[in-house]
Parts: sequence; C-alpha cells; structure tokens
Amino acid sequence: MKKTRFTENQIITILKEGEAGIQVKEICRKHGISDATYYNCKSKYGGMGASDLKRMKEMEQELFQLKRMYADMALENRALRDLIEKKL
Repeated sequence: MKKTRFTENQIITILKEGEAGIQVKEICRKHGISDATYYNCKSKYGGMGASDLKRMKEMEQELFQLKRMYADMALENRALRDLIEKKL
C-alpha cells in the first residue's frame, strides 16, 4: 500500500481550505500536490470533520475484528463438519 505524505487530519485541513473558497490550483501549489490528488482526497474525505474521521477509523477497526472472528468461526465449523463426516 502506498504511503501518503499527509495524515488524514492534514488532508481534511487542506480540503477545508477549498471549502473556504480558495482556488484548487492555489491550494495544490501551496501544499505541493496535484489536482488529481486533491480531487481523490475530496472524494474520500469530503465533508468529513475530525470526529467523523475518528469514528470511521474505529468502525474500520471493528469491521476488521468482526471479519477475523467470522473467518475463525468458519474454519472451526468446517473442521467440525469434516470430523463428523469421517466418523459417520
């Protein structure tokens, strides 16, 4: 995965500058990013605040844990089914 130069909070700050009315080209020049990078970040983080970002990260972590739990339980379930089939 590609590492970005900016943290999520910095990206949100940059996007807020755009919402304040500063031209996109000026923002991109100031922060050293391309127009495409700005619009990609806007599509991902547009309209978010710091609290929304924190909540999104917490939900992503919870989803990761739930997926891991499901995978473990599915594996155990499959092993038990195989054991039962062998006994019968």
